[in-house]
Amino acid sequence: MPELPDIEVYIEAIGACALGAKLEAARVASPFLVRTIDPPLTGVEGATLRELRRVGKRIAFGFDNDLWLVLHLMIAGRLHWSTKRPTLSARRNLASFDFAPGSLSLTEAGTQRRASVHMVRGEAGLRSLDPGGLEVLTATEAQFAEALQTENHTLKRALTDPRSLSGIGNAYSDEILHRARLSPVALTQKLPPEAVARLFAATREVLLEWIERLRRDANGEFPEKVTAFRPEMAAHGRFGQPCPRCGEKIQRIRYADNETNYCAACQTGGKLLADRGLSRLMKSDWPKTLVELETLVRKRTSKE
Repeated sequence: MPELPDIEVYIEAIGACALGAKLEAARVASPFLVRTIDPPLTGVEGATLRELRRVGKRIAFGFDNDLWLVLHLMIAGRLHWSTKRPTLSARRNLASFDFAPGSLSLTEAGTQRRASVHMVRGEAGLRSLDPGGLEVLTATEAQFAEALQTENHTLKRALTDPRSLSGIGNAYSDEILHRARLSPVALTQKLPPEAVARLFAATREVLLEWIERLRRDANGEFPEKVTAFRPEMAAHGRFGQPCPRCGEKIQRIRYADNETNYCAACQTGGKLLADRGLSRLMKSDWPKTLVELETLVRKRTSKE
């Protein structure tokens, strides 16, 4: 799912292409993409794009008739810019927003249609779609600590909860926790002040570094390679690969359709975190440390 750095770079690119331009047509391949009926999507046709904002992980397009088109890409949605008007397809090209200079199209990989468009009026309508999470890049450390520790959750959950912190998801939370050398399952209200300060610094550093890196990758063009898995990442998507800091293998916790990647040596004092599926399967044989894991692997390898 595109997160804060990806959305910020998308917004910069859309602004360079379409800000100040008139929206000539808003076309959708499936009515299920648009989740609201009042105001209608056609209400922005003929209006000029005056403002772009990030609302959590959403992109909000503000038009001069006080209407906002709010786009959520979810997991597989991606944006593309072309000077030619694309042909729509219910399988892939789900929508096209045709401006005078070119068209912004929405594609969504896979078969699950999760991307959405909402139409709202004015600032009040826009606020109704905002989960309310703190904007870390403009917050103080004290504000960050308050948002983080209002409830007692694991750090992974707190970082990715849009009601606590804005725009951070599965990928960048792994990177932040690795940078801060903190366990994803540490509880927020048990975190000492020094660790909170380290997490605040790591959050800002990771987000700002990735915004700049994605800008460089785009090289002045519209970003076309938006992905949650990048070879430059330290932990996310790197299960079984060496940690760039210490060289130990990156571990993971799998749950539902997601996984958390972490370095046991750097983040959990060498302790392996129980993976739900594997721990149920292995029961008492589930290793508790990297040493035990390596021993278990060697034993199983020798039997094969």
